[in-house]
Amino acid sequence: MLADPARGRYLVAERDGAVVGALMLASEWSDWRDGWFLWIESVFVAPDARRTGVYSALYARVLAEAEAREDVCGVRLHVEAGNARAQRVYEALGMRRAPYLFYEVACPGSAATGAAATGAAESRSDGQETGPLSSVGGMETAP
Repeated sequence: MLADPARGRYLVAERDGAVVGALMLASEWSDWRDGWFLWIESVFVAPDARRTGVYSALYARVLAEAEAREDVCGVRLHVEAGNARAQRVYEALGMRRAPYLFYEVACPGSAATGAAATGAAESRSDGQETGPLSSVGGMETAP
């Protein structure tokens, strides 16, 4: 990210010259909402700094930026399903669970996981698939 700022940036919280927390802030365009989502990722708060307002301060900074920008439609984040403590923090700050589930697949040749398409299918509003896509935006695709 340091070499490519378009990937995102880090916000760092310091106390007495020591880093006590950080998060990564990335952006994602939403064609459904016609705006940018700011994504909070890689949240870290030092164990001895937890429950002292570090994350709240970082979140307030993100929220202030989001609210100041007319092109931002919301703020999102991922959280491990079993991390109830973090979920309580996010909910206490006004975030709500979104009605989405995330899926991922490991990409060949990469140690990282990602959301690579593997035989995309068109989806109806009722969640049922209609079959393999044959065209996207007027461009032919392989069946």
